[in-house]
Amino acid sequence: MAGPLLRSLWSNTTRRSFSSSQSPHLKSRFSLSSLRAFSAATASTAAAGAPSSSLDPNRLRNVAVIAHVDHGKTTLMDRILRQCGADIPHERAMDSINLERERGITISSKVTSVFWKDNELNMVDTPGHADFGGEVERVVGMVEGAILVVDAGEGPLAQTKFVLAKALTYGLRPILLLNKVDRPSVSEERCDEVESLVFDLFANLGATEEQLDFPVLYASAKEGWASSTFTKEPPADAKNMSQLLDAVVKYVPPPKADLDEPFLMLVSMMEKDFYLGRILTGRVSSGVVRVGDKISGLRQTETGSSEKIEEAKVVKLMKKKGTTIVSIDAAGAGDIICMAGLTAPSIGHTVASVEVTTALPAVELDPPTISMTFGVNDSPLAGRDGTQLTGGKIGDRLLAEAETNLAINVIPGLSESFEVQGRGELQLGILIENMRREGFELSVSPPKVMYKTENKLKLEPIEEVIIEINEEHVGSVMEALSHRRAEVTDMGPVPGNDGRTRLTLTCPSRGLVGYRCVFSSDTRGTGFMHRAFLRYEKYRGPLGNVRKGVLVSMGYGTITSHSLMGLEARGTLFVSPGLDSYDGMIIGEHSRDTDLDVSWFDSPLSILQISIPLAAHLNCTLQVNPVKAKELTNIRSANKDENVKLSPPRLMTLEEAIGYVASDELIEVTPKRIRLRKRCLDVTKRKSQSKRAKD
Repeated sequence: MAGPLLRSLWSNTTRRSFSSSQSPHLKSRFSLSSLRAFSAATASTAAAGAPSSSLDPNRLRNVAVIAHVDHGKTTLMDRILRQCGADIPHERAMDSINLERERGITISSKVTSVFWKDNELNMVDTPGHADFGGEVERVVGMVEGAILVVDAGEGPLAQTKFVLAKALTYGLRPILLLNKVDRPSVSEERCDEVESLVFDLFANLGATEEQLDFPVLYASAKEGWASSTFTKEPPADAKNMSQLLDAVVKYVPPPKADLDEPFLMLVSMMEKDFYLGRILTGRVSSGVVRVGDKISGLRQTETGSSEKIEEAKVVKLMKKKGTTIVSIDAAGAGDIICMAGLTAPSIGHTVASVEVTTALPAVELDPPTISMTFGVNDSPLAGRDGTQLTGGKIGDRLLAEAETNLAINVIPGLSESFEVQGRGELQLGILIENMRREGFELSVSPPKVMYKTENKLKLEPIEEVIIEINEEHVGSVMEALSHRRAEVTDMGPVPGNDGRTRLTLTCPSRGLVGYRCVFSSDTRGTGFMHRAFLRYEKYRGPLGNVRKGVLVSMGYGTITSHSLMGLEARGTLFVSPGLDSYDGMIIGEHSRDTDLDVSWFDSPLSILQISIPLAAHLNCTLQVNPVKAKELTNIRSANKDENVKLSPPRLMTLEEAIGYVASDELIEVTPKRIRLRKRCLDVTKRKSQSKRAKD
């Protein structure tokens, strides 16, 4: 993922010109001339910006904005920046990564600062999706307060519980902001009900009496206002974020810091660029740091002791103010800053004065729940689209990702393969998408759940799932989830929405892999599903039949309309005429989900075989030849298939492919194509393997 800190340096033209030409191993893509121009311009930018900075920690307020996905965090940050005079070039200004703007979600945490009534507010925007919970865990320790954003219509959901638990663990006293109160379905009674639900959530998570006495504000981030009392239409002079910013200054305490102690900073974020090297971001725990000071990097060893890994000088100190980065000469305890000059420290390490020999304790993250294996693309079509093909380059890219994202673990395997552990298929899907955009070709295995064993008992990760659907879809959704070992814990109507039902369930993580696409189909796109990791529980047993068989190609060449015409009746196709195919490539889904054992037979339009797959999948594998062309005779002429009409194929996104493939299959990822294939391409070997598995 590209570093968000310096991305505002580029113009749109520079971004476009560098999007396809820079090295894939560096997260940030900066031009040398742009950075030099930035270095020369920062002095004037700082002079024209907010008031001159002070080292007094009493003027600082460090606060994180936390919420469930789609509850309005990023829109709220836009309104706060505008309220404080920042120039917002576009909506969702904090979402600076291309994938964030394309998908409308926040992927990485970002820090900025604004000035309000002689106070400097360091604001941390955090992701709301459960798969990116590691971003919340590693930055919540930098702040003394939090704004908990809750949709007044939906109330607290699965991820609300996760982010609130992290905030309460660090002793923060959140400010509750009920957002979207301008909706017609939101009334004052509904806001009181949501406030009671949030209070119960605080109590269930073990909040202290001080934390239970949280202030409540009402807002419409879309309209750009916040109020301390419930209202649908505030006065014209109150249609702003002043009351929210005043509440931050009032209820969030200044950092407890000592400027006279030696300099200490725990690295919470890291980026790279060509000119400055590593840019380390963190909160200064104590002391003062200035440009040119000698500092050292420390880390804790496995035995608990501290070791020095590097000693260097501070080359540059920076701070993001609004949407602009400015250079600063010095920073004091309690402030959140960026520094350049060190080349070895990374996230979780300590940067300190040279006389300090003890590292700060690193942030402990929740363990990953799923893993996938990344390997070299060894299909017959390998090397046609990408430029980064070798296992060494794939390994370097994955290790670089693990260095900047502590929620991802990379374990080298055999045959130039790497096991990548993460929080969910969306998080690993974002990593794969970034790699394919950087020119990588690779093969990816289906996700596997990370099990635990305690007291000789097998445990598996369980997730809390909250679903909102129309009443007519309740039966189909519950039937599908019953095959995935889900258990319903609560069921009731959605307040303010007639004909809608809310289901609360617990389901194994393995059962939810690939279910989102099925859920969208079952609910005709009208349902909402939210999930978050809950705990480890006893293994619930094997899943039911959750997928049908597949159509597997037996030919190498270009797919023709003539051959696909005879296959449409046998299932759903994933390919269209003109694409390349090879032996072992999956080109569609079979219409049946039972095991069949049929010998070879001939068809006028294609060659077919149905074989028994691995017993673990209970599906049907149909061998087909999609490249067979129409035979020519001296009676009729070749009309090049112009009279053949085919149904549109089912085109899978990367996330859908990750959830679809079975354990004996792989995803072939290239910059231009996403293909599904069998792990073993030879049909004879696959048949012998399936027989051994059956025996």
